[in-house]
Amino acid sequence: MSILVVGVGATGGYFGLRLVQAGRDVTFLVRPRRAQVLRRRGLRVIGLGQDERIEPRLVTAPELDQTFDTVLLAVKASALPPALDDLAPGVGPDTRIVPFLNGMAHLDELDKRFGPAAVLGGVVKVLTQLDAEGDILRLAPLASLRIGARTTHADPRLDATAAQLSGAGFEFSVSDDITSAMWHKWVFIATIGALTCLMRAPVGDIAACPGGADLGRAVLDEAAAVSAAAGHPVPPQELAATSALITRPGEPFASSLYRDLTEGASTEAEQILGDLSARARGLAVATPLLDLATLHLRVYERRRAGAAR
Repeated sequence: MSILVVGVGATGGYFGLRLVQAGRDVTFLVRPRRAQVLRRRGLRVIGLGQDERIEPRLVTAPELDQTFDTVLLAVKASALPPALDDLAPGVGPDTRIVPFLNGMAHLDELDKRFGPAAVLGGVVKVLTQLDAEGDILRLAPLASLRIGARTTHADPRLDATAAQLSGAGFEFSVSDDITSAMWHKWVFIATIGALTCLMRAPVGDIAACPGGADLGRAVLDEAAAVSAAAGHPVPPQELAATSALITRPGEPFASSLYRDLTEGASTEAEQILGDLSARARGLAVATPLLDLATLHLRVYERRRAGAAR
């Protein structure tokens, strides 16, 4: 069975490399500039005492002329529309698409383009980023992937997709309720993202200041309330773990939103925070802190767009 990885950045590149190392049939769909880097340096994962390299099988959009059994979609939300055009020739009647994107809004676009039956739910957890050379830098040992069918009826292709993705050097599981799992991850990343972007610091620096831990708990309470109102309450043990993380002085953890913000890059503010705030209004849930974080990042994006003109 064949796998197409779309988006060979810090996340897609990491999981794609692991799948290649496990002997899976993997092709990477890339843009020309990324292809040049990968052909010159190979696909490399470094950090945590590791330095691993493979020669990836690359294809650009004009060269894509076959369908695949599984598509791993690992682009940023801003790149989703052109990515769907690029990958469309690779999607056949039995293809299953596993999105790695944050939030939930991308599911509507995927369903509209390929139909709900083709789109599985996916929750990926990994701490990686691209360095200046285009290599993938691991920031922590965490690496897991969970998938599941989003429809109420059984998916005859789910077991085959799971077999492709399991046993490849990262934690893998199949969820009976992947939609809730996606909501619960959304609560986590929205909490960390809102907190670290508002305070412009990792969670440990915030927690070390008077009132910092209380602010973290308040942001978490807002995000969890939205998820519960949507029918996906976060389990108490998950809430406790997140609360412990964001109130621990010295904890270096920060979100990808914060890293993008401090680096002057484009953020996923609308997909992670804006959409959650909008859903909160529709559910009559008050989220003043999430709304403030959303506004903060919208001002940043507006100023960034103005500087680029």
